[in-house]
Amino acid sequence: MFGIELQDGWTIYIWLISGAAILIAVVFGIRWAANNEQFDEDIKYLVFDDNDQDKMSADEFKKYQDVNTKQMARRTELQEEREAAAREQN
Repeated sequence: MFGIELQDGWTIYIWLISGAAILIAVVFGIRWAANNEQFDEDIKYLVFDDNDQDKMSADEFKKYQDVNTKQMARRTELQEEREAAAREQN
């Protein structure tokens, strides 16, 4: 096909290398997600806005407001850190 002819038994090594590469990529992906706060149980509340109050119970709406406040504060904090890092580089 590509001008490469392997002896019998080599395909298992190709599969093993491919599998190992996939596992390594998965580990790096999970590590990245954990370091970037991607495993947050309350992330589902970020799809709502104040117009959705009638679709939620009072407890859920309160939770939405708390989560939204925390996320906006964290976003501001991260933006300030990035701006400070950019100023330090210049």
